[in-house]
Amino acid sequence: MWSAGQVREVRVLAAAGLLAREQAAGASERVQSHEMALRGIAAELAGVFAATDRTLQRRIDEAQDLVENYPATMEAWAAGRITRGHVRVIQDVGCAVPAPVRGEFERAAIERCEGETPNRVRDALVHLAERLHPRSFTERHEAAAAGRCVRVQPGPDGMSDLIATLPTVIAEGVVDRLTRQAREIINARPQAEAATGPTEASEDADAAALGGADAAAPDSAVAGGSSFGGDTRTIDQVRADVFADLLLAGTPALDATADGDGDGNGALGAIRAKVQVIVSALTLTGQDDGPADLVGRSPIDAATARELAGDNTTWDRLLTHPVTGTVLECDTYQPTAAMRRLLRARDRHCRFPGCRQPAIRCEIDHTHAASDGGPTHVCNLAHLCKRHHDVKHHTRWRVRQLTGGLLVWTSPTGRVYREDAPPPLVAFVTAGSPPGPSPDDGTRARVAPPGSGSTRFLVEPRPRMVTGRPLSAPRDARPPF
Repeated sequence: MWSAGQVREVRVLAAAGLLAREQAAGASERVQSHEMALRGIAAELAGVFAATDRTLQRRIDEAQDLVENYPATMEAWAAGRITRGHVRVIQDVGCAVPAPVRGEFERAAIERCEGETPNRVRDALVHLAERLHPRSFTERHEAAAAGRCVRVQPGPDGMSDLIATLPTVIAEGVVDRLTRQAREIINARPQAEAATGPTEASEDADAAALGGADAAAPDSAVAGGSSFGGDTRTIDQVRADVFADLLLAGTPALDATADGDGDGNGALGAIRAKVQVIVSALTLTGQDDGPADLVGRSPIDAATARELAGDNTTWDRLLTHPVTGTVLECDTYQPTAAMRRLLRARDRHCRFPGCRQPAIRCEIDHTHAASDGGPTHVCNLAHLCKRHHDVKHHTRWRVRQLTGGLLVWTSPTGRVYREDAPPPLVAFVTAGSPPGPSPDDGTRARVAPPGSGSTRFLVEPRPRMVTGRPLSAPRDARPPF
């Protein structure tokens, strides 16, 4: 009932706007007849709705836009499929969609809104609107970026707003760096108070609040220059002070005080901005010019996303559902530190048949190439020296990895080599002469340097080769052929 009443109210207000348009039809444009008619009707309805005529005039404009340009949204709202919050989001985002594709946007937006809260669906609708726009996001971004500027807006009480219109990625990076520098200062307050003592901290509080390079004596800075004792500023105040320091002096005041030379290499100057960007593989490779997603904010153009990607050293690959877009799995191209330790312990050397190059001088290879969908997981990684890494990728040698780190290599002539993950070395000490290696037990012995009149032996497995016949696989692994 409440939703039906809201729908009816919107339709009444839209009818009021249509009435004003009809009353102004044929009148002279010089007297703004439509505006005057709308003002008169808004003033009439203001008494009924217990609101000002300005408010009613704005609501009439919004209602008329909604009824005339979003008919499917009105029907879905009246049918109870979406709520008033969804309607606001669709109307807010849809204003950037050109009229020829607005119907397509509206239908897709209603489907996205069903079963989802308005605040969570907004980002999806923004990306939908960007993709449906006839001009690419990159083209529109380039035109908008040409208008970047910095301006001052005077305010009361001797304050002003310094406004910079920048590309979204740059603006988010600026705020991120300022925020992390401010947190560094605030987190260092306990150490500052412990170093200066309560008396000294209270004496330096006023000087610290100024945030200038000369505001406090060097002995009031904490070791490392990260904060002053007695600092009671909020994070917003600290952000503003550091912002001014960076623009006016080129370095945060605390770093300049601690280092003495203002070179910006202190604890705060070392902090760099971080932003999180999600970009599709097609956009990254240039096959699609659609926008990327600056997480938590708004879309960014494809060119900026590619530039950020080119400077990045770590990647997270997201596998998503083809219909709903839900993230099913997160993968990274670079193995984690834990993976590297495990692989070094497991492989110990290059896993190409016959090669014993130590793992610390080898490269970690994706057995099933990451570019073909192979995961970055220990079950798909193995150490290969540079020589045999190139052989794997640029010749007709083929390899498969089975359970337990077992590699099955196939040469260009069809020979099959089984390369087991070497088990831990067995070390023992004997006072006698070293025994000869057994030719039939699948192992070989090598003599370690003797010490204290004894000999140390290390036993490791011998790689097995099978030529011209199938290879028997472990019970828990599928046969390779």
